[in-house]
Amino acid sequence: MEQNVKELLGTILHPETEQDIVSSGLVEHIAASEAAITVGIRFPKGRDPFAVKIKNRAEELLKSHFPEAKVLVMVKEGGTAKRPDLKEQSTTGDITKVIAVASGKGGVGKSTVAANLAVTLAQMGFRVGLLDADIYGPSQPKMFGVEEYLPDAEQVDGMDQIVPAEALDVKIMSIGFFIRPTDALLWRGAMAVNALKQMIHQTKWGALDFLICDLPPGTGDIHLSIIGELKIDGAVIVSTPQQVAVADVVRGVEMFRNPQVNIPVEGIIENMAFFTPEELPDNRYYIFGQGGARRVAEQYDVPFLGEVPIIQSIMEGGDTGRPASTIDPRVESWYREIADKLVGSVMKKS
Repeated sequence: MEQNVKELLGTILHPETEQDIVSSGLVEHIAASEAAITVGIRFPKGRDPFAVKIKNRAEELLKSHFPEAKVLVMVKEGGTAKRPDLKEQSTTGDITKVIAVASGKGGVGKSTVAANLAVTLAQMGFRVGLLDADIYGPSQPKMFGVEEYLPDAEQVDGMDQIVPAEALDVKIMSIGFFIRPTDALLWRGAMAVNALKQMIHQTKWGALDFLICDLPPGTGDIHLSIIGELKIDGAVIVSTPQQVAVADVVRGVEMFRNPQVNIPVEGIIENMAFFTPEELPDNRYYIFGQGGARRVAEQYDVPFLGEVPIIQSIMEGGDTGRPASTIDPRVESWYREIADKLVGSVMKKS
């Protein structure tokens, strides 16, 4: 299928050079499945006047030939295939979009949301990685059932690269792979930052459409360090409906909107929104209050990506090492709606 996409793109000519965008090397990467097609096009000029026209033509062409697939064409301008503002030898050069999943406080299910969002994007046909940057409480190894994984290293172009774990078509890197579950992470800030730098820049990510970054809860030095090391394209904030959790959402929004940070907040997700017993499928019990995160989203002009109810399979999936969106159609439908909105938002900014 990728060859068919490549052939179609080869029919698009750049009006200035009169060369097709494939043979002239403008097409940076192609990933294609029946569910999703992603294309990265990089223009040498910082502001190519034909970039938007070529992007629109590529989208029209692919949508007409593959009407059942979600089409994502992303434009990059200037320089080589390396992402800007990253370290010289970073392995993040072929990552198209980095999405941070954050929360103002702990206990709202941020890591569970990050895991289910990652596998949902993978189910949609995207190439996905997951960076467990919650260094004081790494939980992704358990959630994906890869707690026993011991990372190996490979030499690529004279550089040692850490091989990530792979589960459910998601590449996973976590500090949890390098410590015993019983170890207490009594780290100073500098030690934590150095560990994160190594995981970010030396993991063998390969070509990814999305890297989901599971940040530590709260707002602090670790967050600023991650933002300084990794070009984050957008942030998603997770909250529960409780007022005490919602109050912390505001701090998260303000952190990302700070002029020195300047990362778009793609939306808010309300986790544990309500409970519906299986024997009473039409009933909703708002155990933690109702609509608190949605109201904050409206108040601060942030998109509301959706809500996720309390479902037993979500807890069981986290404990058994298989995120619930891969085994429970109810959970998958909630996360698919959120992922569709997130991808749609990213597409508008590409």
